[in-house]
Amino acid sequence: MSQKTPPSPVKKGRELILDITTAAFEGKGLGRAGDYAVFVKNAAPGDRVRIRINRKRKNYAEGQLIEILEPSPVRISPKCRHAGVCGGCTWQHVPYEEELKYKSGHVADHFQRIGGFRHIQTEPVIGASEPFYYRNKMEYTFGDRRWLTNDEIQSDKPIVDRNFALGLHVPGRYDRILNLEECHLQDPVSFRILDAVREYALANRILPYNTHKHEGFLRNLIIRNSVHTGDLMINLVTNGDEKHIIQPMTTHLLGIFPEITTVINTINDTRSPSSEGRYQNVLHGPGYIREHIGKYHFRIDPNTFFQTNTVQAEVLYDVVLQALGDSTSDAPADSSGRGAESVSSEENVLYDLYCGVGTLSLYLSAKAKKMVGIEIHEGAVKKARENAAENRVEHAFFEQGDMKDIFNDALIQQHGRPEVIVTDPPRAGMHESVIEQIKIIAPKKIIYVSCNSATQARDVAMLTEQYHVERIQPVDMFPQTYHIESVAVLSRKPI
Repeated sequence: MSQKTPPSPVKKGRELILDITTAAFEGKGLGRAGDYAVFVKNAAPGDRVRIRINRKRKNYAEGQLIEILEPSPVRISPKCRHAGVCGGCTWQHVPYEEELKYKSGHVADHFQRIGGFRHIQTEPVIGASEPFYYRNKMEYTFGDRRWLTNDEIQSDKPIVDRNFALGLHVPGRYDRILNLEECHLQDPVSFRILDAVREYALANRILPYNTHKHEGFLRNLIIRNSVHTGDLMINLVTNGDEKHIIQPMTTHLLGIFPEITTVINTINDTRSPSSEGRYQNVLHGPGYIREHIGKYHFRIDPNTFFQTNTVQAEVLYDVVLQALGDSTSDAPADSSGRGAESVSSEENVLYDLYCGVGTLSLYLSAKAKKMVGIEIHEGAVKKARENAAENRVEHAFFEQGDMKDIFNDALIQQHGRPEVIVTDPPRAGMHESVIEQIKIIAPKKIIYVSCNSATQARDVAMLTEQYHVERIQPVDMFPQTYHIESVAVLSRKPI
């Protein structure tokens, strides 16, 4: 008689006891149930846990943590009471040193498993000097559908202000807001301002926005601070231009927080969830803040993209700067700013692909006689040109367009053939046609900066016929989260 296949231990809704053996990507713990890999949010390697399977696929499953039966030796108490519920942090339940080990392991795994690099040693991750209070921007959301915690649901006490919340979206729920009672991601003044805004709105019965009904006034509170200048921006996004409401609130905040240097009211009276809005009113100060990275200074407007961790951005940029080594000249173009017609293909031209507002381009500009940045977003290119002008970097040029369309022979003919290409693409990585163009250009060196080492490893593997991987350096820009930047340095093989 043939033996029956034993039933699978993994079934949606079934509870299991699981040993968490390692840290998986996206900040989840990983254990095994039979042949299934089971991913569990808020679990740490070494935990023994009771879980409930809430998702099952062909080769893996996901489980909800119900109880920690035996805590891992590395498990610690989170700093924040919202850890495990809020989407802002994912690794507060382990020491920062352990988090860095996990992140370094994720980068190494991607290059080995996806890229096929069996013998490349990933450098230890460069951690942040401050694992808390590092963000220079926080975007909080108002809502009238407050997310209730388990403690609130199980409590016999009445829930006050359940129709008003100011905080962060609950993961996976665009319409549910966790009403923050603390936050340790930005300078502590950020939460104090949030609390003051919430108290003022409740006391004056100013309604939060409802995404379904397109009603209510308060939509977002965005706080931006400068590490090096001390500037502090408050941006209140509202569903309408009601100066009789917003101006008294501004006066109230300025009375409590004299360190605020500018206040903006962004008007978004559309159904779009974007916090950029249709237009802005400056209620106090210049309407922008200033920041420095290295010797370069930047004006940051309400909608300007800027690296979220100012201090660690400079660390990341220094890694790229050091990777340039002797491949470029330290002498920039003369003050007249030489155009393409006077720069030969052997004269230290450096390209920065996906350059954004040009912060990295300018940081590297002293190492090239000509700097060429390419970016798809028109507003970012405009800002990059303004940044170059303000910093008097006259040998930096910025081109706007989709990389796969604009990065072509005509552009190379216009600006010269680069000796070095720096590329920092979005999470999806580079388009295959862009990789093919890089191979045709064949610069001496490629420095690939990425926020997604999985797509980075895939792209780098496509370049290894012509290039040798010198170094893979992870840099932690976002402590307490699973996100990790990595820098891959490639040098052209001898012909």
